[in-house]
Amino acid sequence: MKKLLLLVVVLLVGLVPVAVEAQDIAVLSSSAVPSFPLSLEFRVRAQSSAEINFVVLHYQVERLNYARVTSEVRPRFKPGSTVEATWRWDMRLGGGLPTGARLKYWWTVGDAAGRKLVTEPKTFEFNDERYKWRSLTAGSVTLSWYEGDEAFARELLNAVQASLDRLGRDMGARLERPVRAFIYASGRDLQGALVYPVGWEGGVAISEFGTVMIGIPTSELAWGKRAIAHEITHLLVGQVTFSPYADLPIWLNEGLAMYGEGPLEQGYASLLQQAISQKTLISVRSLSAPFSTDPRLAVQSYAQSEALVEFLLTKYGRDKLLALLDTFKQGATFDGALKSVYGFDLDGLDKLWRDSLETRKTTASLPLRPRANELAQRPVPALPAAAWGLLVFPGVLAFGYSVRRRR
Repeated sequence: MKKLLLLVVVLLVGLVPVAVEAQDIAVLSSSAVPSFPLSLEFRVRAQSSAEINFVVLHYQVERLNYARVTSEVRPRFKPGSTVEATWRWDMRLGGGLPTGARLKYWWTVGDAAGRKLVTEPKTFEFNDERYKWRSLTAGSVTLSWYEGDEAFARELLNAVQASLDRLGRDMGARLERPVRAFIYASGRDLQGALVYPVGWEGGVAISEFGTVMIGIPTSELAWGKRAIAHEITHLLVGQVTFSPYADLPIWLNEGLAMYGEGPLEQGYASLLQQAISQKTLISVRSLSAPFSTDPRLAVQSYAQSEALVEFLLTKYGRDKLLALLDTFKQGATFDGALKSVYGFDLDGLDKLWRDSLETRKTTASLPLRPRANELAQRPVPALPAAAWGLLVFPGVLAFGYSVRRRR
């Protein structure tokens, strides 16, 4: 009797679902196949003892966002006991992902028996695999490059660290999340990494991904050090002010990035001094909107923006400027933020800054542009070279982008 009971128990155990793995849904393979930068194809192969009639792809892109967003796609496939399904993400439809973008993806597979299987998430990095990248990391910054020796990359990374140290000291602002910089060997190489490249485009900073992509030939290291410092500053400002409400005036965003570069280049300083002497300064209110595409006015706009930031830091201190950024983060208007922190609006700032310039003119012991004078012995670049600065276009910064023109 005991032997019979034992036999019945063994037979019953054999009937529970855990023991019949062949009856369950099984995912045989799952992959993400990139064709950088234009597409990313997701593939899955699954089987079941019943007809598979339900396949859903889920994915999350790692980025700064106001909420975690999970996208779902139902690829077309032929139902059966063994199925293959694919979905191609066409980057041209949404502007694409930068190199180094990370995402997680998983599948839900269901069959006619009412069973569903949810796979474990996989992590994928969308990389530009045309080049053999090398990387260096210092603090919160990882720099990747493929042309030039380590000394070249180290110089760029040191320039970034010096800029971040200066901004931390003078502004009290520091990176809150790691950032990555990808150094392409030329503007042409960079354009091959963009879904919609523009002929003059030489660099892109994408705040929501904490990523800078910039073309720096090894022969243009001096320019590259300023350019990468500028773009990393945009990422820092983007992190400090990140919220669904933040909207910075262009002069503040670009002025901080210019300040991050270090002492103003002589070409910019000279053009600014000329505008001051000829009384052709652009109003602060006008500088709050996208800058002119006229090269001369663009250079002047960036120079004025840097001067405005320096004025606020020098006269009112770093705590006030940091408070201003926080006020913008809360969603204040341009005039409202300035009034809340400093007690004056855009027009008031314009007047105070211009008055300070007049005071400098009449004070023999105080030079007009102290930081510019540090570069007085350097050759002044021709205007076309100086005009290859940063140009901002309507709507671009609102989506977390900063675009650098090629020298």
